[in-house]
Amino acid sequence: MDVEHVVGLPHPRLRPFVTRYSGYRMRTEPGVHRGLPSRSLTLVVTMDGTVDLSEGRFATLCGGLHDEAVLITHDGFQHGVQCDLTPLGMRAFFGMPAGELAATTVELDSLDAPAAELRERLRDAPTWTDRFARLDEVLGRLVRPVRQQVELAWAWQRLAAGVPVAEIAAEVGWSRQHLSARFAAEYGLTPKVMGRVMRFERANRMLRGERRPTLTEVAAACGYTDQAHFNRDWRALCGATPTEWIAAELPFVQGSEHGQGAELPS
Repeated sequence: MDVEHVVGLPHPRLRPFVTRYSGYRMRTEPGVHRGLPSRSLTLVVTMDGTVDLSEGRFATLCGGLHDEAVLITHDGFQHGVQCDLTPLGMRAFFGMPAGELAATTVELDSLDAPAAELRERLRDAPTWTDRFARLDEVLGRLVRPVRQQVELAWAWQRLAAGVPVAEIAAEVGWSRQHLSARFAAEYGLTPKVMGRVMRFERANRMLRGERRPTLTEVAAACGYTDQAHFNRDWRALCGATPTEWIAAELPFVQGSEHGQGAELPS
């Protein structure tokens, strides 16, 4: 496996909208990779080839929040940049709530973004640092004034902290049903489902760490009631049990995160 993977932070003024850039150039065996649910929307610009999904082949794409694994078929060579967008970033860059892209992937140019220009400029850049700087420049031009409803922003933060949905509804002064409807319209998933995704993401990050904990330790740390609950939830969101995912995907993930590459300073 020949893997180059470099992670960088966007310009500080973009960080409310983009949490990180991930540049990758990978030669592996052909296969199918799982794009896992997370709290981030995904913007990808390829520099060679396409991202092949069930919806079609994409040279550039933006994908919404989802609660199932997205299957990505590849021929063994992948080269491009992924940007992890916050839901607020969808409003800032494209003038729409994240909910409009729920469980959906679209070509970047369908969002009135300069997809062809961005792809050309990334291809012409000599280093990852230069590519990330060009992302800063192009995305920076797209930013428009944006405000987020206080109650929804609070609900998102509290879900990330593991607070139950009923408690969050009481804190914002809404019924649980009203909170679910407003939250889903803004983000694309209900608070209950988003809470499951955030818990899954925490567990996934623990398993990707340099010191891999046991599955029992992960289940306890992330708030699963027991190992059976952990397995059921992981299968529903990932399409495989934790053990199956570790065997199939973790060598690929660790190769991309700890192989040839580095994290660029902020």
